[in-house]
Amino acid sequence: MNKQEIQNNIRKAYEHVRYYFLRLPVITRYLVITLMAAYVIGKFFNPYFFVLKGYGNGFNPIQIVTYAFVSFDFTQLLFSVLAIWLFGYQIEDYWGQKRFAIFSISCIVATAVAHLLLGSMFAVGISGLVFALLLAYGMMWPNREVYLLLPPIPVKAKYLVMVYAGIMFISMLGSAASFINQLGYLAGPLCGYLLIQYWRGKPPFNKKPGKRKAKIYRVN
Repeated sequence: MNKQEIQNNIRKAYEHVRYYFLRLPVITRYLVITLMAAYVIGKFFNPYFFVLKGYGNGFNPIQIVTYAFVSFDFTQLLFSVLAIWLFGYQIEDYWGQKRFAIFSISCIVATAVAHLLLGSMFAVGISGLVFALLLAYGMMWPNREVYLLLPPIPVKAKYLVMVYAGIMFISMLGSAASFINQLGYLAGPLCGYLLIQYWRGKPPFNKKPGKRKAKIYRVN
């Protein structure tokens, strides 16, 4: 392969990525952009102020949201971005911007509150929302077949999200943070589950969904 062919392949790859990136719904696109930009900026400026810290350790209310976009681990960041890209855009496209934004912010804040209640010394990363998106996707389309790249085989969504969540959780356990600290991230999917059940009007809520809320129901 000569130099010209390499340049052509790079250009085609860039055009493909740009094409699919611009097709992302607004909230999903901003989440991806903010995560990547914050990681790059964090390499030049100390992002410690934006890390969620416990009471008495430098806590500031804005950290309840900003902590989610701080990342020190590139591998975990990559898995988070891919999950938001692959699963988030389909959920946002189905729910719409408003409902997806409410879901995202609620899960991020719920994760932060859990960390504060558990007495975590610090918390960073958007794993709480990622776990919530995986749960939502599995609840809504459990039997939808997703084709993997390696190996190129179809896998049902409910199995894919379980494996994906397992890989992320194991990688989190390998970090320096304590186990109690990691448990705080499970508040994200718990919040997401309760929101979905509320919109569906199912237990522990007894609300009867109207026509607009019917979109939250499972589609195989």
